[in-house]
Amino acid sequence: MQSVIQTLGEDPVTETAQHRSGCPINLSLEVLGDSWSLIVIRDIMFGNRRHYRQLLGESEEGIASNILSARLKQLLDLGLVTKEQDPSHKQRQLYSLTERAIQLVPVLVQLGAWGRKFLPVSPELSIRSKVLEDGGPQLWERFMSELRTMHLGAPPQEHPSVFEELEHAYRATLAPGDSSPG
Repeated sequence: MQSVIQTLGEDPVTETAQHRSGCPINLSLEVLGDSWSLIVIRDIMFGNRRHYRQLLGESEEGIASNILSARLKQLLDLGLVTKEQDPSHKQRQLYSLTERAIQLVPVLVQLGAWGRKFLPVSPELSIRSKVLEDGGPQLWERFMSELRTMHLGAPPQEHPSVFEELEHAYRATLAPGDSSPG
């Protein structure tokens, strides 16, 4: 993994000898291809789960604590997330997406669209994918802009909240009386 870390900020052409190949799909899979990295990014991005305990306890897939710790460390090392002391609670760490992770929105939308088309998804867990897919690249850009505000401190944009729209769509698909986190 050290060789992947080195190439993220450098010219990948000079580093390809340390990888299986210089194929962009292969190189991306070397960074994101394990079973949990994109799930952790998804939970931070779409669920606004920014603390370790939230990521551990609120993920639908039930990630183990040792796996979560390892993936967060890997994502930190790869520059996909940052960690800082939570200003509202001095004993908690706040995880934030970096621009590199925010740029994964179109990839995650396309993965979700493929999954919705070919796999037995549940309505409540696929609704965010449907809203983003239906909204197209303009909605993705608005969502990315909103993520930049939430995670990078960028100035807020003058448009309705995509995050709130996604959360509302999720809540609307839940059975009456169900208030599980999404």
